[in-house]
Amino acid sequence: MSNRVPGEGCYAQIEREQRWVLRSLPDGLVGPVSIMDLYISGTRLRLRRMESNTEVVYKLGQKVRSEPDKPEVVKLTNMYLSEREYSVLAVLDGAEIIKTRWRWSPGERSLAVDEFRGPLAGLLMAEVELQPGVSRLPNPPLVVADVTDDDRFSGGTLSGTTAARLASLLVELEVKPSP
Repeated sequence: MSNRVPGEGCYAQIEREQRWVLRSLPDGLVGPVSIMDLYISGTRLRLRRMESNTEVVYKLGQKVRSEPDKPEVVKLTNMYLSEREYSVLAVLDGAEIIKTRWRWSPGERSLAVDEFRGPLAGLLMAEVELQPGVSRLPNPPLVVADVTDDDRFSGGTLSGTTAARLASLLVELEVKPSP
């Protein structure tokens, strides 16, 4: 019997993210990457395909929260896959998120900006990785709300969010739909 615990061990890295919902796409976005995430049903596993102008990257990740009710900090273990390995796993049951990720530098820090597609179309989020113990950043321009502590805006939860539920969440945050 093994005493190993998911999210522990030398391969699990602490990931601390601060996340915001944005009102609109900011100017100055660069480096678009198309991302397809499959949150595999009944697990804490995420299968990811990332495609840029220069490469395609396949990853299998496991995110384990340090504290179950706090989405800000997770222990992340990633494994890079071949295209064939990705194809074998891509048939598993799960919920998809499709988005374009951009890089944005509104100040000294570079942020990731996600423009969601499919049922989550209309959702725009920015995020930054913070080191443990570092204070959260002030809100960048175009922020509607800081959702770092709001589990409804974590990837695993968003993967099961319907368009109607997203519309309700955006109204709650007072995000006006784009014309």
